[in-house]
Amino acid sequence: MGQTYELINDRLRSFIEDQPVFFVATAPLSPDGRVNLSPKGRSGSLVVLDELTLAYLDFGGSHAETVAHLRENGRITLMWCAFSGPPKILRVHGHGEPVFRDDPRFADLVARFGDADGPGLRAVVLVRAEQVSDSCGYAVPLMDYQQERDTHHQFLARKTDEEFAAYCAGKPFNPVSIDGLPAVPLPLPSRP
Repeated sequence: MGQTYELINDRLRSFIEDQPVFFVATAPLSPDGRVNLSPKGRSGSLVVLDELTLAYLDFGGSHAETVAHLRENGRITLMWCAFSGPPKILRVHGHGEPVFRDDPRFADLVARFGDADGPGLRAVVLVRAEQVSDSCGYAVPLMDYQQERDTHHQFLARKTDEEFAAYCAGKPFNPVSIDGLPAVPLPLPSRP
């Protein structure tokens, strides 16, 4: 059954890297605020930086709930499910921080992702693990992975950086969350 780990060991790292999708959960401090759960994909957009630190690329979209919650309180949970192979669920509970384009760390962090970098990148989300645990995935269905879906990448690739900045500014839930928390700082700085 489930175990708790002091760090992300090589076996857990391999499991993380083998999964084509992961999920991100955050919540505001307000008991009336909305919990956010987001699926993440795009091959190579998540890296394990060390035994307690992960990072993923935050590409633009119609909302920025995760960024808003992290700016307010930093609480985050990442989850992976084995949809093939042995049943397993892995969670990393921790503290997250969005590193925006104008942060001096941004360029060095983005370089860690190689070809996964692309148009429409708003931030890199750093996650410091505070608890790593797994559980059985006995109820998770077995599913076949077909391929990456590139619609999001293609949509963002049609925009210049200036057009992407205007897109972010034009979406009501980019500068603020659905609960009114500050999210993506605007105007969006140019890529370094």
